[in-house]
Amino acid sequence: MLVAQRRDMLLARLRRDGRIVARDISAEFGLSEDTVRRDLRDLAAAGLCQRVYGGALPASPAVADYPTRRGVEVGSKQRVGATAAALIQRDSTVVLDGGTTALAVVHALPEELHATVVTHSPTVAAALAAHSSVEVYVLGGPLFKHSVVTCGAAAVEAAQTVNADLFLLGVTGVHPDAGLTTGDADEAAMKRALARRAADTYVLASAEKVGAASRFTVLPLTTVAGVITDAPEHDDTVRRLHDAGIPVIHA
Repeated sequence: MLVAQRRDMLLARLRRDGRIVARDISAEFGLSEDTVRRDLRDLAAAGLCQRVYGGALPASPAVADYPTRRGVEVGSKQRVGATAAALIQRDSTVVLDGGTTALAVVHALPEELHATVVTHSPTVAAALAAHSSVEVYVLGGPLFKHSVVTCGAAAVEAAQTVNADLFLLGVTGVHPDAGLTTGDADEAAMKRALARRAADTYVLASAEKVGAASRFTVLPLTTVAGVITDAPEHDDTVRRLHDAGIPVIHA
């Protein structure tokens, strides 16, 4: 089998099954495991899959830079944002993550909402300036320009002063095996720090993130109160989440 044929086969299997196990592919097609792993390394370098122990998972398109992500699945993010906004209770304290889906949450908030929002996203904070009854606290620290959020030790330390009712968490991947993932280690650490400061964490998971994975684990799925998504109920990942007892809120 030619190199191009092997890689097309691997991508087709990834689309069909949502995962690749190198040992199984090796046995099925009579290839060495080293050959399969080498192909997966090359596909991962091209951004076409995310390597994990023993194989690969679909790569998340949400790891693109912030300006690019603003044009990806806009309608999906609006649906998830509106559903998440409905979870915010009057006079509650909410931690709102950065990212384009979090911005969709802001745009879906009712004008009369009375609440406190804590965020490490200058973009989210600026969008909240139009909500006169929402008190906004911005967590400071070095700016991670890829996602336009603050991260690092100073931002994590600032988060320790927060006690919130709800955290709306943005990730780039939601996968039953890999859990909740994102593309940067410091950003993942910041998200974990914020999750520890809230009574409940809900995941903002527009459809393109469901079934995908990125390099760094944020949290196990079992630690969150629910996943908000507009992925169809018959989607294999959604079905596996239900089977694992993970609450899924359909947008």
